[in-house]
Amino acid sequence: MFELNAKTAVVTGASRGIGEATALTLDRAGARVVLSGRTLSDLERVASDLDNDPVVIPADLSAPHAGRALADAVLSRVDGVDILVNNAGIPMRRTPEQLTEDDVDAVLAINVRSLVMLSVGLSPSMIARGGGSIINISSVAALTGPLGRVAYAGSKGAVDAMTRALAADWGPDGIRVNSIAPGLITTAIWEEARNTVPGLIEELADAVALKRWGDSDDVADVVLFLASAASRYVTGETIAVDGGLAQISARQVKLPELED
Repeated sequence: MFELNAKTAVVTGASRGIGEATALTLDRAGARVVLSGRTLSDLERVASDLDNDPVVIPADLSAPHAGRALADAVLSRVDGVDILVNNAGIPMRRTPEQLTEDDVDAVLAINVRSLVMLSVGLSPSMIARGGGSIINISSVAALTGPLGRVAYAGSKGAVDAMTRALAADWGPDGIRVNSIAPGLITTAIWEEARNTVPGLIEELADAVALKRWGDSDDVADVVLFLASAASRYVTGETIAVDGGLAQISARQVKLPELED
């Protein structure tokens, strides 16, 4: 049920972290993977671990028209696409007072504009193949109200909203569109803070119901579910892969003794 033999998948931001783990997972399930990202050497490193004739296409998705340009480049290299994982994105930590218009534009360009335009550019090939699956990597920040993340949280909220709208538009064509909202994942974004801030790992893990950080494979396995026939009747959903961070109050709080 989780086999992807004869399927072609595109993974953006595939050079590390969740994107790298996703590319490996889809390849092991039988898919041919098109890897995209900004750094050719990193993409080639990931591709060297794949078995099913991977394709490497470097791209900077921050530029205007980059999403459609990447779609054209993909379709010049493969016959069509069955699976798209929109993983490329940038974080941003700014208080509202620190934000500039350039900051907002930079986040929206990659996290929102390129995502939807790449999806639009690849959708005709999916329709021609009888349908497909688009998986957008969102964030738990879209489900909560994180401090100092207004632009980032807004961009990921837009991803979830567009996921539902695209699912409505393309459902009749057999394209399913879902998003995944990762929580605390041990990717490069957190590496410096995890290594330099005393107690950070333990303090943040305490807010998670499962009492641990996630890793990229935790997310990649859910991508595989959404890419495969196992999720054939699932569309328009946002699935939090966060150990219960967004929906469960998991911190241990000492309550006062109550009188009978």
